[in-house]
Amino acid sequence: MWTKKAVKIIVASHKSYQMPTDSMYLPLYVGASEEKKVHGNKQNFGYTRDDTGENISYLNPFFCELTGLYWAWKNLDADYIGLVHYRRHFSLNGRNGFENVLTYQQLNPYLRKVKVFVPNKRKYYIETLYSHYVHTHYSNQLDETRKIIVEKYPEYVKSYDVVLRHTYGYMFNMMIMDKSLLNDYCQWLFDILFELKKRSCVLELSDFQKRFYGRISEIIFNVWLYKKINCGEIRKNEVMEIPYIHMEKINWWKKGSSFLQAKFMGKKYEGSF
Repeated sequence: MWTKKAVKIIVASHKSYQMPTDSMYLPLYVGASEEKKVHGNKQNFGYTRDDTGENISYLNPFFCELTGLYWAWKNLDADYIGLVHYRRHFSLNGRNGFENVLTYQQLNPYLRKVKVFVPNKRKYYIETLYSHYVHTHYSNQLDETRKIIVEKYPEYVKSYDVVLRHTYGYMFNMMIMDKSLLNDYCQWLFDILFELKKRSCVLELSDFQKRFYGRISEIIFNVWLYKKINCGEIRKNEVMEIPYIHMEKINWWKKGSSFLQAKFMGKKYEGSF
């Protein structure tokens, strides 16, 4: 008889919002230490706070939902640990609506076969991961990240160069991973990002652009995964793509026009869509 696998998926949120009812989800208030510093209260919407236990909550203005990932890595005990967003979830049928959010019952049949669950690839078609980032953010951030990988993890450089030429990737920092693999990934990821923070100056960046560490991690997650698959530590059939759904409408006109302005007019992104 197989023992039931424990799964815990944090739902990163900075505000009160509808949450999935399945017990494998844990609503997590990210950036809680900043709220406490600014407002001097303990508002948490009834959610677990990311400034409890071992944490980097104070870095949320720069690291985005990664303060939640760090908290989950350091404080949760489960066979699989994952991250989704209050307005973006996994869904096997890919249809919007909270009634379609992935449940433990749906996930359970795959838990002994699959080690890493990821959202469907986001396809850029006419852009590589590198060129899209350069048009919408700042190239020096990715270039410095590569330098750090060269210095600290040279075995990942080839994977970095291959992945940054891809026109697709697993984005949003969404994943559900076997805990041992999550441990490996987080040690690698945060070592790189903490070093990048030491080398970066954000004083001249807007509040939106200061959050680039979270965007860098979206890209280099693909680097880590590509390397693990190609060196045989993770088999291809141990990675499963799951459709993702949005809980709010996307302004496609604004998104499309902003992309064109970034690509052809050099206007960087200054907000989400």
